[in-house]
Amino acid sequence: MRSRLCVAATLAAFALIGCDAEMAEDPQVEDGAPELEAIFSEAMQYRTRVVMLGTGTPNADPERSGPAVAVVIDDQAFIFDAGPGVVRRASKAARDLEIPSLGAGRLNRVFITHLHSDHTLGLPDLTLSPWVLDRPDRLQVVGPPGIGAMMDHIIMAYGADIDRRINGLEPRDANRDAYLPEVTETEGGVVYDQDGVRIEAIPITHGDWPFSFAYKVTGPDRTIVISGDAAPSSPIIDACNGCDLLVHEVYSGERFVTRPPEWQSYHSVFHTSPTELVDIATRAGAQKLVLYHQLYWGTDDAGLLAEMRAAGWGGPLHSAVDLGVY
Repeated sequence: MRSRLCVAATLAAFALIGCDAEMAEDPQVEDGAPELEAIFSEAMQYRTRVVMLGTGTPNADPERSGPAVAVVIDDQAFIFDAGPGVVRRASKAARDLEIPSLGAGRLNRVFITHLHSDHTLGLPDLTLSPWVLDRPDRLQVVGPPGIGAMMDHIIMAYGADIDRRINGLEPRDANRDAYLPEVTETEGGVVYDQDGVRIEAIPITHGDWPFSFAYKVTGPDRTIVISGDAAPSSPIIDACNGCDLLVHEVYSGERFVTRPPEWQSYHSVFHTSPTELVDIATRAGAQKLVLYHQLYWGTDDAGLLAEMRAAGWGGPLHSAVDLGVY
């Protein structure tokens, strides 16, 4: 059986030569924190854990798929955002990290933070690919106003494909209608509450978007808050309120000053700096902080972690990689 540790190390681009090499210290963690194996092992002890299916931004980073975070609770998977590559990343997690609930045929719930393209380009893939691979259920889609129109247009755009798969030579009897998404538009509040899992859409600030959400997931043993794209937003503080894990976007404050003035104006109202994030996480009482959707602008994970420490964050801290488990 393929070693989960070696797969995760390869995906994180660690300097290993084969799976028999000694594990190097995880460069995504500082201050002598546990290595990747210990982080993975700790996360897998919980019934509620986070699998990073994509940590990227609109930048076409070949090492990072578009934003997509899976919260896996026992044998259920809840996906937050659908960036490019989401289905293949999930399938790799199912196979190589031995998390079967992320298998393509079981991807049936997605919660969208906002309608920016980098967070939604994977929706056609998430809607249709698992259906082609015999997902029996329709995709449940929750998101802000406008997500219904987006899903309607996705189905229209792929009408020829859908027609051939239903009416062509391809056998398709058991799940003929499973390509049709079931969409719930919300302006915030509780969007899921079943079997001991509660999910809340938290309205936050993301520039001039009229609706943008963080999500709070309360599982049987952990509470997780996922920021989505967010400028500093006090509702995240209130939602976390001592949460076990805060997954939050960030940009490099040191590299921010090298950006053109018009982009500085943009990023300052759409995203969050290390200094701002330390304030948020501290006031929220977050037990552990995971950075994602990292805007590096020439720095790297070690640089971001150093900025966070310099800004005053003293708690557990990780800069996430694709297929990291936390």
